[in-house]
Amino acid sequence: MTAQQVTLRTMTTAEYRAATEHREAESVRVLSRTMAEDLARERVAQGTARFLPDGLETPGHHLLTAENKAGEAVGNAWAGPDPSGAAASAWLYDINVFEPHRRHGYGAAILAAVEELIAADGRTALGLNVVGDNAAAIALYRRAGYDVASMVMRKQV
Repeated sequence: MTAQQVTLRTMTTAEYRAATEHREAESVRVLSRTMAEDLARERVAQGTARFLPDGLETPGHHLLTAENKAGEAVGNAWAGPDPSGAAASAWLYDINVFEPHRRHGYGAAILAAVEELIAADGRTALGLNVVGDNAAAIALYRRAGYDVASMVMRKQV
């Protein structure tokens, strides 16, 4: 497969709304495995309010749409300050490849473009979280050279 390339641009207001709805729904789906759905929805809404208090205009955050060579939106990403406060590090809060474009190399292309962007911002590392059963995402990050920095495990008893 030929390596894909993407161009990143700031999301439009409509794209931001759609990306937020998608991200929040996915987060609620994952959190609902370990807590009541209403509590998961509350926690996710609090997270969005905490990390993106000004939405699309939140300083220091990149809310991005990825376009292929034809100018078609193929996915999006959200990168910003590392929540640990590490000044040299950025954080990948979300990355998404739109359904019709999955399994065509766009995830790797979006990730590489985000890495270039944060490097241009003067950051020397990019951290992220990945849900343990998301095999496709884990494989993508491993291929891109990411290592496990910590691991939390859980068992329902």
